[in-house]
Amino acid sequence: MEQNVTIIATSTMGLEAIVAKEVKDLGYANTQIENGKVIIEAPLSAIPRLNMWLRTSDRIKLRIGLFQARTFDDLFEKTKALPWEDILPENASFPVTGRSVKSTLYSVPDCQAIVKKAIVERLKQRYKKEWFFEDGFLYKVEVAILKDEVSITLDTTGVGLHKRGYRSLHSAAPLKETLAAAMIKLSHWKPDYPLVDPFCGSGTIPIEAALIGRNIAPGINRFFDSEDWGILKQEWWDQAREEADDKADYDRPLDITGSDIDHRMVDLAVENTEEAGLQDAIHYKQMQAVDFTTPKEYGSIITNPPYGERVGEKEEVKELYRNLGKIWKPLSTWSVYIITSDEKFENTYGAKATKKRKLYNGNIRTDYYQYWGERPPRRS
Repeated sequence: MEQNVTIIATSTMGLEAIVAKEVKDLGYANTQIENGKVIIEAPLSAIPRLNMWLRTSDRIKLRIGLFQARTFDDLFEKTKALPWEDILPENASFPVTGRSVKSTLYSVPDCQAIVKKAIVERLKQRYKKEWFFEDGFLYKVEVAILKDEVSITLDTTGVGLHKRGYRSLHSAAPLKETLAAAMIKLSHWKPDYPLVDPFCGSGTIPIEAALIGRNIAPGINRFFDSEDWGILKQEWWDQAREEADDKADYDRPLDITGSDIDHRMVDLAVENTEEAGLQDAIHYKQMQAVDFTTPKEYGSIITNPPYGERVGEKEEVKELYRNLGKIWKPLSTWSVYIITSDEKFENTYGAKATKKRKLYNGNIRTDYYQYWGERPPRRS
């Protein structure tokens, strides 16, 4: 049996519990939630599966060491004591980045330089050479110091997990794919029922909903930095991709609609949807959100409307929210999920949310307002 290692799935603040549930659903029950991350004890072979399947995590890191350090000597010696030769090949490229919060060692450039030097000294002992060209595969080292506790990790992901590979083009203020997936997972939407995004932008929410609805792994069409690492067997990556392919229901019918007032956004959403191979699952049209009507029942509206952050836009956005509250009120069987930075949204919309949850859209503090509609009748 493989020995367990410590893996860290990072996340946007507010999404940690959702990430932890995704991790447990993959069969890794030994988890611990901390601010901005989920710590997982699991075999090394979990790394390909976590990268492949996690929809709401930002990246997957492998912890190499955890220790206390209050002096540069401590940092150097304890970093050098780690088994770097078991991880890094002779020609590894290993840039070091860092951060320090509330710690005695507060100079990040100095900490980075010391960690780099310590790794080099350790590798010199193993490879019996004085100079390393670093012209091989990439191993990004991060040193994070919090209250004098040093965590040294390797980034196994590379480009962030929100980069699914389908969105080469996006709108000026795009919603991150990980947040869109979280919004869907926090909703009561089920793939058997309609889903509408009337402010679809570049199509992120509809596309993420279709990926969830068809159980398509978000990382199935992309590359991860650690695929080149010797410590991760190629068969683990092959098995992870084979599992993802086996579990996907590519032909499942879905009723997902995206609309936007801007025809350029609609065109962009169509392009991204085609890139994701989901053109048969999502229908797009140019339309004002306030014109939405439907005879369908028990659907979900999940959307990221304008926030009115710029001067002069606030009143215009408030008027939009007021109109949406009036127009969507008769849709008694529909559930509405809206993310916005407007703390007085409920007053403007004209109804108190069934539930709301604090989330961060980039650096913007937002609330996710959830209005639950009538439940559909039980199916025999």
